[in-house]
Amino acid sequence: MNPTKNDLPGKTRERIIKLVIARLADASDLYSQSKRAYWNVKGSSFIALHELFDDVASVVLNYVDLIAERAVQLRGSTVGTVRPASAASSLSEYPIDISDGYDHGNALTSALASFGHLARRALNMAA
Repeated sequence: MNPTKNDLPGKTRERIIKLVIARLADASDLYSQSKRAYWNVKGSSFIALHELFDDVASVVLNYVDLIAERAVQLRGSTVGTVRPASAASSLSEYPIDISDGYDHGNALTSALASFGHLARRALNMAA
């Protein structure tokens, strides 16, 4: 942990950095999952879902950036590459054998719900 003038006690800052870095891994994985849905959706609702999944990916990417910046503001360090994020993610693996819009929608909403649960749990732990 790098030195800072942040007035949080060191032990508290260490715990919060760990929570933030864990959610960063999840958010990075969620971004990849939303892009997987975007790239691979097929079917009668293709264009609507294709655009929706791209919008989701864009919003998630903004949160990836915010979460990473918060970790650094606390004087933590981020890796920012795919392999460590994937290894550290708490999200379930995205199914690779689907292409139907309904199946992608179901998989992505499950990932979003899981991420939301993990984020809320981290907020409660930080409080």
